[in-house]
Amino acid sequence: MSSRPDSLAEVSLATPDTLLNSNTNHPPGISTSETATPCESFIYTSYNSSPLLPSQHSGPYGEEIKSSPRSKKGAAYVRPVLLFLSTVLVAVAVVVPVYFVVIKHQHHESDIAKGTSSSNPSSVGSHAGPTYGANGSTVTTSDGSTFTYINPFGGYWIDDPNDPFNDGARPNSWTPPLNESWVWGTNKVYGVNIGGLFVLEPFISPALFEKYPEAIDEWSLSTLMASDTSNGGLSQIEDHYNTFITEQDIAEIAGAGLNWIRLPIPFWAIEKWDFEPFLEQVCWPYILRVLQWARKYGLRVNLDLHTIPGSQNGFNHSGKFGKINFLNGVMGVANAQRALGYIRIIAEFISQPEWRNVVPVFGIMNEARVAVIGMDQMTSFYMQAHDMIRNITGYGEGNGPYIAIHDGFQGLSTWAGFLEGSDRIILDTHPYFAFSGNSNPAPIATGTGVDAGGIWPALACSRWGTEMNASQTGFGVTFAGEFSNGFNDCGLYLNGVGNAQDVAPSCSLYLDSSQWNDTMKAGLQQLALASMDALQDWFFWTWKIGPSSNNTIAAPLWSYQLGLQQGWMPIDPRMATGTCAALDVTAQQFDGVYKPYQTGGPGAGTINPVLVSSYGQYPPTSISGLTAGATQSFLPTYTSTSAIPTLPPPTFTPSPPSSVIIGNGWFDSSDTSLAATEVAGCTYPDAWDAISVAMPTALCPPTASAGASVVVTSVPALATSS
Repeated sequence: MSSRPDSLAEVSLATPDTLLNSNTNHPPGISTSETATPCESFIYTSYNSSPLLPSQHSGPYGEEIKSSPRSKKGAAYVRPVLLFLSTVLVAVAVVVPVYFVVIKHQHHESDIAKGTSSSNPSSVGSHAGPTYGANGSTVTTSDGSTFTYINPFGGYWIDDPNDPFNDGARPNSWTPPLNESWVWGTNKVYGVNIGGLFVLEPFISPALFEKYPEAIDEWSLSTLMASDTSNGGLSQIEDHYNTFITEQDIAEIAGAGLNWIRLPIPFWAIEKWDFEPFLEQVCWPYILRVLQWARKYGLRVNLDLHTIPGSQNGFNHSGKFGKINFLNGVMGVANAQRALGYIRIIAEFISQPEWRNVVPVFGIMNEARVAVIGMDQMTSFYMQAHDMIRNITGYGEGNGPYIAIHDGFQGLSTWAGFLEGSDRIILDTHPYFAFSGNSNPAPIATGTGVDAGGIWPALACSRWGTEMNASQTGFGVTFAGEFSNGFNDCGLYLNGVGNAQDVAPSCSLYLDSSQWNDTMKAGLQQLALASMDALQDWFFWTWKIGPSSNNTIAAPLWSYQLGLQQGWMPIDPRMATGTCAALDVTAQQFDGVYKPYQTGGPGAGTINPVLVSSYGQYPPTSISGLTAGATQSFLPTYTSTSAIPTLPPPTFTPSPPSSVIIGNGWFDSSDTSLAATEVAGCTYPDAWDAISVAMPTALCPPTASAGASVVVTSVPALATSS
């Protein structure tokens, strides 16, 4: 087993011919201006161009190249020609800067100062200066292995031992470097999930679950592994953390024209309680390693809290498959206390200056099942979480991350006007054909070009495009945190362990991509392009699917990486622009301008008083899942008397100069309240299985008062009687 990455520093990266320093904030010779890349001036539409209206492109001499939405043949002809031209021109645009970065600067080292992440770089010690690399550069990883960085889109990486928080890298020419502002409505999210790395899912890492046939989720897998000491016990999960995603994966994501990753993490990165079987805290150094890799390659991160105590959705990726015990049932309020505490701890960490640019979005809860929990209950919780986070970060643009919430499978229109006046909340939706409950037998291998994909590309455009545009106006910033090429539900363990449907004979073709011909691949690519165009800001689920025990990828529709390697994912996501228009699917396009409060401008944080009156009481005035006649004030809760389990900052080898601030994991020094813990002398039901247990009939302890719980809720510190 490889050692844990307690030290996150890399060996000085790149071979000698790529080593150089810079007295600018960007590598010399690598343009940070989009207009400096010749191909982009005439091949791709601007960020504000409609994905659901006919696209207009400027030609190399200023003339317009128009693609009529009714001319499918024309669109099919123009796209390959333009792609070829873009490839040639991007190659020219990158080769010239690489010459200046990689070769010419070898001869001018005496003129080069050391770089930092600030806008005014200065020398920070006697360490070696930063290393830069563009397309074709060699990267040397921490274990001494090397790979070639392939990025034909003008992206470059930066590794700076003088300043490990250097945010000058960028993934491509059309995305601002990390230390420049991201503008919602102008810049577009082309993202991918790093699913299954820190929150284990059977269909993403099938070999782990095949080894333990009784395991159906991370709870049962952890339990079985812990008793299997002869095979390494829970250290097998740490091996997975260390090997499933590597630095080269992150480099390849940047090289694929993508600019964001969504990183699901579990609450046990912070802590677990004694009755939970998870591998406690071990994943945190690996999470930091991924964040540092993202920084190095200029990728922004949507950090998503994927698991919640008691489970917010009952899915296997919530930690435990089965019942929903978050704000539902006897332990619903107590589990919500813990959830708010963990949200608080993560918010404190990522709001530090060292991490703000890398983690601009915090998804505070993945896929809460609103139909079970209740819309009013979730609204009350989200208002409480919003106020707690903004009390830590401050209000307005630049003060902490955007807060992402999931639509709860209620449809985007349900959330129009949600918490009007709140400060920077994003609505996250996960549109999938695979989980519609239908068999979806319509073929996708129907041809090539614009006619590829059968009904599926146009269906993606019509079903998702209109809704996404309307939500940008009705709610505010909206993105698709997950989508895939899974137009059916075929894939090993896709519907959970033991579900025969996803490996039925009708699914055999979709379990093995080696059987796919060019028509099949063309159909899948057209579906991907249509989905990207309709969704506008998106994260594909997921980057990588691990092999099953027979060494095959048995859910290939869900792997972006495999699609790139085998030819059904676009080599440039900007190819998607205009796909829906070419399919004759149009919609009223969002104009790219949000209300000021939605992006941290004037009014941000001043929530409509009517909404405060309706949802400002916390815990919610009613909790779902209780027996008729139950007295809600007797619900078990925790007391806030435990030490805070803060998240530690990384360590680096070699250590950076003493002038570099590493941080202590806690942004707001005035936030000193303690953490939730069980009330001494009280007995609690199973926090993960308390839906059907009897309601308490008295307070525990009988003398509990409202002042006993002050960190994450105003509810008294109560529990069931012994």
